[in-house]
Amino acid sequence: MKKTLIMIRHAKSSWTNPLESDFDRPLNERGKKEAPEIGEKLKSLNIIPDLIIASNAKRTRQTAKKIAKEVGYDIDNIKWEEKLYHCNSSVFEEIISGIGDKVKTLFIVAHNPGITEFVNQLSPEFSTPNMPTCGVVGAHIEVKEWSDFSTAKRKVFLFEYPGNEHNN
Repeated sequence: MKKTLIMIRHAKSSWTNPLESDFDRPLNERGKKEAPEIGEKLKSLNIIPDLIIASNAKRTRQTAKKIAKEVGYDIDNIKWEEKLYHCNSSVFEEIISGIGDKVKTLFIVAHNPGITEFVNQLSPEFSTPNMPTCGVVGAHIEVKEWSDFSTAKRKVFLFEYPGNEHNN
């Protein structure tokens, strides 16, 4: 059985208020434009989530909601996960391993540097020095149950980001 994991880095955030905490930084205008565009791209590829899990930081909440809207996912069903805020790659694996088996396609919206570290561990054929803002990495996971994620065969099939016109 094949499941699909879509890892998404939050869209471009604003640095206009130097007193604002990192956690509370919102998207900037570019981020507000690019997040729905990536959602449209995922929908055009017929990649629709059964579940979206996102960090509860402001910029990831905004990114997740904009993408959810474009792919037709109810924003009230997004699961906000505090542990995803600037986590390391082992936290992603822990969260994924706890997903219910009815979920076939899972979107996770999170932050660098952990998301880059994690996507680079997904399959030996894939590597990126930096997951761009609003970047998406998709992997097919050969697994019946998400709890077997750590030992599952995984293959990256998608690397998409704003401005990457030659891809897909």
